[in-house]
Amino acid sequence: MQIESIAIKNYRLFRDTKLEKIPRLCVLVGANGTGKSTLFDVFSFLKDALTMNVGKALAKRGGYREVASRGFTHEPIEITLQFRLEITGKERLVTYALKIALGKDGRPLVDREVLRYKRGAYGAPFRFLDFSRGNGYAIINEEDFSKQDEELTREEQALDAPDILAIKGLGQFERFKAASAFRLMIENWHISDFHVSDARPSQEDGFAEHLSTRGENLPLVAHYLFEHHKDRFNRVLSAMRRRVPGVSIVEAKPTEDGRLVLRFQDGSFKDPFIARHVSDGTIKMFAYLVLLNDPKPYPLLAVEEPENQLYPELLPELAEEFRDYAERGGQVFISTHSPDFLNALRLDEIYCLYKNQGFTSITCAGDSENLCALFDAGDLPGYLWKQGLFEGLNKDVG
Repeated sequence: MQIESIAIKNYRLFRDTKLEKIPRLCVLVGANGTGKSTLFDVFSFLKDALTMNVGKALAKRGGYREVASRGFTHEPIEITLQFRLEITGKERLVTYALKIALGKDGRPLVDREVLRYKRGAYGAPFRFLDFSRGNGYAIINEEDFSKQDEELTREEQALDAPDILAIKGLGQFERFKAASAFRLMIENWHISDFHVSDARPSQEDGFAEHLSTRGENLPLVAHYLFEHHKDRFNRVLSAMRRRVPGVSIVEAKPTEDGRLVLRFQDGSFKDPFIARHVSDGTIKMFAYLVLLNDPKPYPLLAVEEPENQLYPELLPELAEEFRDYAERGGQVFISTHSPDFLNALRLDEIYCLYKNQGFTSITCAGDSENLCALFDAGDLPGYLWKQGLFEGLNKDVG
């Protein structure tokens, strides 16, 4: 699946903002405070709302009035995603629209939740799930495309509470095809919050297939790749040798007391170093390579400022690693302040965030005729951005 557009209304800095024609690798640039982290928080909010409920997801962020755009706390929060999904062997554009409002008792609830897509080449999108304030319906035979719209079977449902997402419950059932696929997609989003200090300590022996958001299970995942996906582990090691000077071997070594420690061999020394003795940049690069060589890419991977603690010379190659990951099937969202990282990108992969009358607007660098002309003439995106040529990027136009 691939997200093609995101429309956000009344969510913090996003008063009325839309990203369109989103590529598989989407990189966000902008001055501090323009909303790059807010976009990532929208992804986290949807995941929290699914795993918990809307009320708890908002409470985690300070409550409805803290999340709603300043001065508009009386209006609903709206998030709309359009994404490509294969249904009955054909790729279809599916729309998921979520509206959250405050009830009469002051508590947040799901005012409207709709999942829709076109069944044929013509006509309006058909609603296969439509809920409001805890009640609604879902189509149980949506995959039967031989039937006319009016012949489809609606199943009325009532949720346990008005702040529960319908896709959370109905998505558990295979007969609700689009709801089930969308629920699985959100559940498997990975919004990275990597901390080098968490990845350094040795870890008790155990089992982990995928890197956690903070990276504390890095030794376990490295060991899993070594044992079960040697080709991916060897690719990580090969990349480390090319991109981190001196590193020749990386291994997850079990200790006598049942822990795993990461050890890095420097070709200049006889004995290997354990993780706590190597640089932050080495640990971080290794963690990114482990994450990006996951045999099962996350449907969505979001990483903030991957350039921190890394040598600038490594960043163009890291950008290529992210692109390779996206091409293997995982859509990637990245925020960055690094010209070196941007230099490895196309203009249509770069989205510029800037303030417009106090709220965030987003434009694609590839939509600027001026930037495209400069890029075609040989100028690299990072240098263009550093020169302040990304229109409206570094100033409040309001």
